[in-house]
Amino acid sequence: MRHQHTIGREYFEALYRSDSDPWNFATSEYEDRKYQATLRALARASYAKALEIGCSIGVLTARLAAHCDTLDAVDISPTAIAKARIACATLDNVNFHIAAAPDGLPAGPFDLIVLSEVLYYLDVTDLLSLAAWCRANASSAAEIVLCHWLGPTNYPLGGTEAAALFLDALQPRLECHTVLHQEIYRLEWIRLGPKESQ
Repeated sequence: MRHQHTIGREYFEALYRSDSDPWNFATSEYEDRKYQATLRALARASYAKALEIGCSIGVLTARLAAHCDTLDAVDISPTAIAKARIACATLDNVNFHIAAAPDGLPAGPFDLIVLSEVLYYLDVTDLLSLAAWCRANASSAAEIVLCHWLGPTNYPLGGTEAAALFLDALQPRLECHTVLHQEIYRLEWIRLGPKESQ
């Protein structure tokens, strides 16, 4: 049965406590190719301040860090964050945070926001709140990268549906949007225009 509301911390904590890598992020060839595609999607060689929401055990985090002066990595699961800290122990430009987006996220503005396999765990209300937060905390000309698996789930939203709602909620700052891959997973690159006047 499909979840009706945002999936909470208990769900993810149970997963990470029963399996240190429940989605095989560190060992899957599929995940490796997806991470490579995500990094190729980045339009700049480096970013002053970046945010990864849903960092899990830090596999993509370690790769993103090479492109960032500062990277804030967030996950809802304390167990996942503990594993991510170990995986990225030698990276002094990464800061880890335990938070349930959109609440408790670190302060921007961010030049890059990465949401890989995240949005469909949220219900519509929380997704729209997160989009509003991103709109307010992204710098001018910031990039956002979205990635979602397209197969069936019991999450509150499907990948395509979640991405469409998020994109619409980025208005009026949405300036450019490109779908880079749409087979098994959907990878999207977004550029935002100038910040809204206060």
